Amino acid sequence: MKTAIITGASSGIGWATAQELSRQGYRLVLCGRRLDKLSALQASLETPAHLLTFDVRDRQAVFKAIESLAAPFDQIDVLINNAGNAHGLDPAHEASLDDWEAMIDGNVKGVLYVAKALLPQMISRRQGQIINVGSIAGKEAYPRGNVYCASKAAVDRFTEGLRLDCNPFGIRVGAIHPGLVATEFSEVRFKGDQPRAASVYEKLQPLTAEDVAQAIGYMVAAPPHVTVADLTLLPTDQASAYVINRKT
Repeated sequence: MKTAIITGASSGIGWATAQELSRQGYRLVLCGRRLDKLSALQASLETPAHLLTFDVRDRQAVFKAIESLAAPFDQIDVLINNAGNAHGLDPAHEASLDDWEAMIDGNVKGVLYVAKALLPQMISRRQGQIINVGSIAGKEAYPRGNVYCASKAAVDRFTEGLRLDCNPFGIRVGAIHPGLVATEFSEVRFKGDQPRAASVYEKLQPLTAEDVAQAIGYMVAAPPHVTVADLTLLPTDQASAYVINRKT
């Protein structure tokens, strides 16, 4: 049985991806900050799962958690680098520096830390797969997106560079870039303002977390000689980062 590790597994895309990979027969390492949510997810799965609670923004916590893994969870075949966040939707001159730092720390540094912690074992075994969860915002900026878009563009470029570096070792590296997905994402971005969060998805049919998880499942299940390097997934009502067909 192969093992996959998923960051940000306590909700949304991470949660749905855990269920998808469990159905594919993967043993799972579920990472997140909310132990109660991870425990509930663990209880729902068809395959064994081990829980790690840490914040991807904390470099020492990331490496300590990864190093704590024991057999049979210590040999990671697949990393789903999913943890991330969005904070605020303000023009740059009005934006909060705390929000900016939270996005850089979570969306960029967090991805780097987890990949760095797991790369040595994949390289030594000359096998493995890394899938970074980006965003359509990493492909094109949108008004008031500034640092969030920049952070996801960094994920896109890091994925490309990582794929080049890992090529001699047979490690598959790719990224998935979803458009609008109905998850807790907007509630976090708007700091719990539920009406404003709900308005993001009004008059259109967004992607679900399960839609994205199924696409990740496809990337993972591709034959070993196939790398799905870059996958952009949009709801049909969305044509780009900011062109959206809202029904009247």
